Amino acid sequence: MKIGFIGLGNMATAMIGGMLQKGIAAPEDIIGSARTETTVEKVKTKFNINTTTDNKIVAVQADILFLAVKPIFFPEVIARIRDVVREDTVIVSIAAGKTLAYIEGLFGKKCKLVRCMPNTPALVLEGCTAVTYGELVTAEEKERVGKVLASFGTVSEVPERLMDVVVGVSGSSPAYVFMFIEAMADEAVCAGMPRKQAYEMAAQSVLGSAKLMLETGRHPGELKDMVCSPGGTTIAAVKVLEEMGMRAAVMDAMEACIEKSKNL
Repeated sequence: MKIGFIGLGNMATAMIGGMLQKGIAAPEDIIGSARTETTVEKVKTKFNINTTTDNKIVAVQADILFLAVKPIFFPEVIARIRDVVREDTVIVSIAAGKTLAYIEGLFGKKCKLVRCMPNTPALVLEGCTAVTYGELVTAEEKERVGKVLASFGTVSEVPERLMDVVVGVSGSSPAYVFMFIEAMADEAVCAGMPRKQAYEMAAQSVLGSAKLMLETGRHPGELKDMVCSPGGTTIAAVKVLEEMGMRAAVMDAMEACIEKSKNL
């Protein structure tokens, strides 16, 4: 099975790294393309995969073809490859806001299409990827694509109508989390803690809290209550967050993200 990538940015290289580390594919089974020689040489050196600046070469060879370019470039990229992609190739888009119908329209024909939304923690094999499959994708092909996506994190199948919500809750949300970590670290520095230590402690607290919720299956509100002792420090902090509208701010931010995805 040959896996192709058109676009070799952060998400593509995260996915390639996961596949190689988990043994989903060997370097010789992966081919990728990018606009510049600098990028293709950098990726080739790092992963020892086949690389090129010609998207058509990737499209012709791939059994699973990942479109890992920004949504704005889809019309240009697809126009150049649509006549060379084989009928049995499974085409996987990682672009926000671009529906299966839109992508199929650019190809001008029925295709085996998959739409997914990974996130940047895939770089450390802790990604969260949502996926929706087009009607022509077989059960065997779904399993094959699912294994590839699972090589760099968790995979959840969702109906396409929820893909814009996925952008808000997982695709873009690492940015919100990083802002939260940065804010906690800034106050720790303000209170006298060294910057490096502040970042490490804030980040580990977020990591541990998420793992605690996932592994125990407990409601986040219940876990929050476990930390809030009567008359204690935590409930004092929680009161301030509630007064400042933390929940509403997060919900409003996600709403803006979801609406932006719908209008891309």
